Amino acid sequence: MAGYQEGESPSPGENSEDESQGDEAIKILEKMKLNQRLAAKELISTEARYVHNLQLCASDIRSQLHELPDGDLDVIFSNINDVIKVNSRFLKGLEEAESEDEQLNLLGNLFLEFQEEMESAYKVYCASYDQALILVESYKKVPKLQKAIQDVITALVPQAGASGLTFLLVMPVQRVTKYPLLLQKILENTPPDDQAYEALQRATRAMQEVNSNINEYKRRKEIATKYNKLEHLTVRERLARINTHSISKKTLRLSQLFKQEAGIVTRTEDREFDDLEEKFHWVALCVNELKSNVASYLENLETFLRIKPHECDLEMEGGPVQQYCCLTRNLHLLVFLEFKQRLERLVYHPLGHLSKALLGPQNLIKKRLDKLLDFERIEEKLAEAGSMTYEEEATRHTYQALNSLLVSELPRFNQVATQWLSQLLHTLMALQRDLAQQVVLKAEGEMAQLPHSHVSESDFRKLVEDTLGKTSAQLHSFRQNFEKVLPVPITQPLQPAAERQVQTLVSKYGLSKLYQVTSNISGSGNLALTLQRGQIVALLQDRDTKGNTNRWLVDTGGYRGYVPAGKLEPYQVVSHEEPSMQTGSGDGFRFPPTEASRAPAHAAMPVFQVVAAYPFAARSSHEVSLQAGQLVMVLERQDKKGNPEWSLVEVNGQRGYVPSNFLMPVPSPVPWGWSLPPCDSPPSHM
Repeated sequence: MAGYQEGESPSPGENSEDESQGDEAIKILEKMKLNQRLAAKELISTEARYVHNLQLCASDIRSQLHELPDGDLDVIFSNINDVIKVNSRFLKGLEEAESEDEQLNLLGNLFLEFQEEMESAYKVYCASYDQALILVESYKKVPKLQKAIQDVITALVPQAGASGLTFLLVMPVQRVTKYPLLLQKILENTPPDDQAYEALQRATRAMQEVNSNINEYKRRKEIATKYNKLEHLTVRERLARINTHSISKKTLRLSQLFKQEAGIVTRTEDREFDDLEEKFHWVALCVNELKSNVASYLENLETFLRIKPHECDLEMEGGPVQQYCCLTRNLHLLVFLEFKQRLERLVYHPLGHLSKALLGPQNLIKKRLDKLLDFERIEEKLAEAGSMTYEEEATRHTYQALNSLLVSELPRFNQVATQWLSQLLHTLMALQRDLAQQVVLKAEGEMAQLPHSHVSESDFRKLVEDTLGKTSAQLHSFRQNFEKVLPVPITQPLQPAAERQVQTLVSKYGLSKLYQVTSNISGSGNLALTLQRGQIVALLQDRDTKGNTNRWLVDTGGYRGYVPAGKLEPYQVVSHEEPSMQTGSGDGFRFPPTEASRAPAHAAMPVFQVVAAYPFAARSSHEVSLQAGQLVMVLERQDKKGNPEWSLVEVNGQRGYVPSNFLMPVPSPVPWGWSLPPCDSPPSHM
């Protein structure tokens, strides 16, 4: 429009032109106001319907899907309750405005106020949306199940049509992406000089940022899911995955690692991640150590429970023994068993779940290291060449997404794992405390029935000490009786050849070096001798070449070799005295002299041994079983009370009491042992 000179008035044509332009501006402004109100009204009305449908989906529809397991329902509906809470409060704030102008001013501020809450709720729902769709698609393969689901949706939400659950599940995803568009439409119809313009502009940018963050979070989750899969592959399957691309990729990573170790290139440092990784490894170490210790504890507890003292025969009737058996029975069958079950349910199994939860982050941390090597190599190339391929750019973004995911979620994971571990330790201590209280309670109940339960502590202590002293003295006396020296071996006459051999050994090594074989020896090793019971040998060395004192070097008079030291005993010259029955104390039954007592000096004395005349079955651990004709060695001809009706004997290495009238002395048909000729006779030479 042309300017006017001073003092001149506009012409009528010019006035009409100004008025038409003003009318046009007013019409445009009114149209913007109308579009602004319509856009705001659309946002509020659709928000109300949206919240209503979400509430219907979370309550009525979910409660009527009885055919689906709870685990599937949790995946399908995800955190829809959190979304409902945020949007219900947001809608309530919108509806509190009394006029349209106030509502418009409030709109932008409300979006700014709920920005963080909306992002937190919607990013979780959107990240799990794809998994929910996979489940819904799987139901379509089961016609009966699909029909039941469709009937519920049709009855409650007829407008869903054939889409069914998909129609409802996609609503939050669509709604959060529509917020920036609705705000942009309102902003386009808001004059820049309007007081609500700045708040609406900031709200539009905020919701665009929310959608961008949700997409980034979803991308991180997809990457984490990809690298978090724990695959159990066979060697053949692993070999089948090897190709030129994988070999090239691993070679480049190895080369980059060697360069860093050699100091050729610098290593990328991320102190924030390094601190988080160190804390995570400490948490993982504590969890695995505690799990291992609890497993060992349960194994030892299982071993302890297999020992059942209440089922043992203590050979004592009534009195304190009965209370003891009752107490141990209650502890084993009730208290200890319940403690073991609670320990497994409340501590060990949760520890197993926590240990499995650690595998995912561990795998991601390992993958991050691989991607970091790729990222560093690409950054070097970018700095030198100034460009990179599309694949390299994707690899670079993958590392950044994986690193951002770990940095953002590892702190929360460490915190939750630490709290979980702390709670399990508190539970373990509480279980131990409950066990101690129950054992004390049971023991006090049984101790109250004992005869000395009302005796003072000092008197009871003195009583116990006196009883233990008497018992110790009896045990000492009993042990001394068992440790009495057994009689020397019984002898038999030498054959002429053997007599000459013994004389040779005596003249060569002396009597103190001679030993007698107590049982047959079958030599199986190098330089090992085979000897018969009763054979005489001479000791050359009381250990072998390796210093083993259990193998002795001996001379049989013809051969030299090694024999077990435990099967030798010192040879003793037979003293010519009246034979007696073989007993532990040497005061057994005496037998009348026989013709052998008047034999020459070098002849053998007749020998008697004790055998079982009748079979006898032991009835307790203090007795020993016998078979008729079995050879026995009498240790004592009376029991500890001096009763001669019972004798203490040894049979096959076992000691115990048998009836004395079950024993009888008989002449020894093949006695073992040797006697030397008189010392005054000259030795014969072979």
